[in-house]
Amino acid sequence: MAIDNSLLFTRNFGISAHIDSGKTTLSERILYYTGKIHKIEEVKGKSGVGATMDSMDLEREKGITIQSAATYCDWGDYHMNLIDTPGHVDFTVEVERALRVLDGAILVLCAVAGVQSQSITVDRQMKRYGVPRLAFINKMDRAGANPFRVVDMLREKLNHNAHLVTYPIGAEDNFKGVVDLLTMQAIYFDGDNGENIRREDCPEDIKDKAVDYRNKLIEALADFDDALAEKYLDGKEITPAELVPIIRKATMSLNFTPVFCGTAFKNKGVQHLLDGICSYLPNPTEKVNKALDQNNNEQEVILSSETGKPFVGLAFKLEDGRYGQLTYMRIYQGKVTKGDFIFNINQGKKKVKIPRIVRMHSNEMHDIDSASAGEIVALFGVECASGETFTDGNVSYSMTSMHIPNTVISLSIKPKNRDGLANFSKALGKFTREDPTFRVSRDEESGETLIAGMGELHLEIYVERMKREFGVEVEVGNPQVAYRETISNVTPYEYTHKKQTGGAGQFAKVSGRFEPLPSDAVNPYEFVSEVVGGSIPREFIPAVDKGFQEQLSKGLLIGAPVVGVRGVVSDGSYHAVDSSELAFRLAAMAAVREHYQACKPVILEPIMKVEVSAPEEFQGSVIGQLNQRRAVIMESGTNEGYFTAICNVPFAEMFGYSTDLRSATQGKGEFSMEFEKYETAPRSVQEELIKKYQKKRADESAARK
Repeated sequence: MAIDNSLLFTRNFGISAHIDSGKTTLSERILYYTGKIHKIEEVKGKSGVGATMDSMDLEREKGITIQSAATYCDWGDYHMNLIDTPGHVDFTVEVERALRVLDGAILVLCAVAGVQSQSITVDRQMKRYGVPRLAFINKMDRAGANPFRVVDMLREKLNHNAHLVTYPIGAEDNFKGVVDLLTMQAIYFDGDNGENIRREDCPEDIKDKAVDYRNKLIEALADFDDALAEKYLDGKEITPAELVPIIRKATMSLNFTPVFCGTAFKNKGVQHLLDGICSYLPNPTEKVNKALDQNNNEQEVILSSETGKPFVGLAFKLEDGRYGQLTYMRIYQGKVTKGDFIFNINQGKKKVKIPRIVRMHSNEMHDIDSASAGEIVALFGVECASGETFTDGNVSYSMTSMHIPNTVISLSIKPKNRDGLANFSKALGKFTREDPTFRVSRDEESGETLIAGMGELHLEIYVERMKREFGVEVEVGNPQVAYRETISNVTPYEYTHKKQTGGAGQFAKVSGRFEPLPSDAVNPYEFVSEVVGGSIPREFIPAVDKGFQEQLSKGLLIGAPVVGVRGVVSDGSYHAVDSSELAFRLAAMAAVREHYQACKPVILEPIMKVEVSAPEEFQGSVIGQLNQRRAVIMESGTNEGYFTAICNVPFAEMFGYSTDLRSATQGKGEFSMEFEKYETAPRSVQEELIKKYQKKRADESAARK
């Protein structure tokens, strides 16, 4: 079977970075230079139109990307599928699912700030999915731009083997263009929008430095190719044609990062980056994609880009639009045509007909008749959840889904008018299907609807979308931090459940121990059966597991989920007539309740990694504010009149911080934060939380009477 030649000229890549590094501006320039759009719009432009890839009204108003947006374009002979992702940590799942399906990525870095907290997060996500990347140092026109410092940060903070492939000509107001270190030619970007590329000899005043950086690049690449190493040591001339395939091989090995520089806003360096995408990032046939064969004990199979293979696709993102659900799909194998029937493997081979296939250009849809391996398309009329696998029915392959982070904040929410109840439910249903980090639950005691998410902005956006898209005004309660409970002591337990009524009774006896799991355990709960000799029949053991899980879903200290527990059942007894699954489940639940205090439970609070940046003159007051919020400063430093502090702060202490920071720095300070870990809360905080929970329970109990 052959491979479709067009795949060799296809590039599926994403643009990821810390918030405000210029991802969307870079996407806009890429679309302009590839002829996809004919007028450049700025993210916060005076026209009020907003960038092409920010199609939501909310994105244009706030000047941030909220949802990842897909588009496609052509650069020379190459066809590109591009996804622009959000930089704000509250929308990190958008980055997660984009990187899950892409073959390559561009890590955008600010020439002044360099590697920031969210840069570290997106780099970790790229590593998680084995995505080769190029780095683009943006904003070379800004005061304080220093690309050499950014390269050092890439090496020190992210452990990248990073090397410049372009050398800047000037910086800040004097940034004129770049020197291509492969050809040693200077590249200038003339015209109103930098569309006219002019190539000249490298300027004499920077030639020695550019040659020095070229030699450093070749030395690094020599580790990937013996013939190049030999030639370099012999002092022979090395041509650009020899370097390109070695940079490509090194980049795709994930052990090398080519670094470009430029300024998307001032239209310099983007076309050369596009050449780099074509030269160094993999095509769909070069990325190894695996699935699990459900008919063969989930054995790993490698998916092939060859024509004629059975169809396999992954639904990685959903949107409810004007015409129903839009399902974004990456096709990994085979071909799919309008009118075909496909099967949802995660829903027991549920059969679905495809009425329409489109290519997305931001929020525009361009109809196509069919799509093949390596393409990213959107389907209408295909109801499913995010992360589900589809095939043509000839194979039962399932692809691993994406990593979904834990939520850290929740709010109680209800519609202001009873008339809005139907639309309120509709909105919650839509948002939970679209976004796996948006969770909806019901507090059984208070009867409140709770929404949980990644941060204040995340939930604020959904509340605003309810109003705009569904016409529902809502009342929002105070933010609640997502605390957890855990145990700190190995505790043996024994419990007998007996209930005798008329007829058959209930009997179950369980014994074993509860153990705290190590802090680095992958799962929050483990169940172990050490039962031998049939003291508990095999069919009742899953009921013990179920009982433990049910009781641990709500701890007895503050009603938070209990994590970090291993429930071990080692012995017990049963009655031939009175024992049942229900009896063993109830016995397990009671065993947890009765022995919970003996396990020495503690409350865990979410700790956020916070990065604060402000002018040096405000350093004292900013650090003072952080100390008041129980911050632990991890590192700090100054650069170009600004200081940066990276610290761990309990999430409960971060409410209202943006207002305090602005007032302490005359509006010049900024911060970003992301979830870092759970940690035992101080004793005084735990006592306060327990007191509040007990009062709430007492009030609810009194209200019921």
